[in-house]
Amino acid sequence: MRKQYLYGIVASCLFLTSVIGCSSKESKDSTNQNGSVSIVTTLYPLEDFAKKIGGSHVQVTNIVPAGTEAHDFEPSAKDLAKLSKANIFLYHGSGFESWTEKAASNLGKNKTKIVNASEGLASEEVSKESETKGEHDHEHDHKGMDPHVWLDPTLAKKESRKIYDALVSADPTHKEEYTKNFAELEKQFDQLDGEFQMMAKKATKKEFVTSHAAFSYLAHRYGLKQISISGLSPEDEPTPKELKAIIDEAREHQVKYIFFETLVSGKIADVVKNEVKAEALILNPLEGLTTEDIKNKQDYFSVMRKNKENLAKALGAM
Repeated sequence: MRKQYLYGIVASCLFLTSVIGCSSKESKDSTNQNGSVSIVTTLYPLEDFAKKIGGSHVQVTNIVPAGTEAHDFEPSAKDLAKLSKANIFLYHGSGFESWTEKAASNLGKNKTKIVNASEGLASEEVSKESETKGEHDHEHDHKGMDPHVWLDPTLAKKESRKIYDALVSADPTHKEEYTKNFAELEKQFDQLDGEFQMMAKKATKKEFVTSHAAFSYLAHRYGLKQISISGLSPEDEPTPKELKAIIDEAREHQVKYIFFETLVSGKIADVVKNEVKAEALILNPLEGLTTEDIKNKQDYFSVMRKNKENLAKALGAM
């Protein structure tokens, strides 16, 4: 009920914004007042790719604040009103953001170019490859689909192509620069993919255990197997059944490491160490950066390489 009320307010705000805008101008320019293309994103990788392709000709804003859980984010009416001023709205899709479809339907009326970056890339078959253990279902509803396609560098490259196409369409004047930047970005994706391929070939085991079923596409690309313990949060103490699921999986696959999304709490680290006899490692789903990551100038590629290092440790590929 709260969400329906919010969307009613948002729709009204966006409608009024478009009416006011049309009174002074028939349609939206491809650039904003300072001459750059205004882009609003919902996911850190999209923000990063847009900045790398657009360079000095774009102004990119991620609507989800740093350090915020992207799954749980709900934009305010003020947030969505800002979207009406954007030239391009990049959202991930595949059920990752629950609010975007309704917002996009209103933005389309306001001449904002809307890009669903994962359209045609998400695979139900890949999503079902993961083995899930635990007491609870996954806390976020993606309709049975893993939306984290960007964790496969080859699919991230395809998402970037959609961003490139949108930029060229919105601002053809700078196509040459966008093309040059996109070509360089493609090379980075190919290099990263090659590094993961080499790591996977050296791996002495293929299974890895994670607390979040976010790595289906990464596992599929490199011939690995993700075993997720759904319902286990890094901040919460495991229930007896969840702890048993961890222990059973660890013993069955003789794992020495269990992956968590973020820095684990002391309680869970102690449980993992004392009961499972395994070390806790980080596997970052790259849904967003922390303020510390931003301070340290991390980006998609540096975080993915850290993921590769941790996987190599767990899979015996050092």
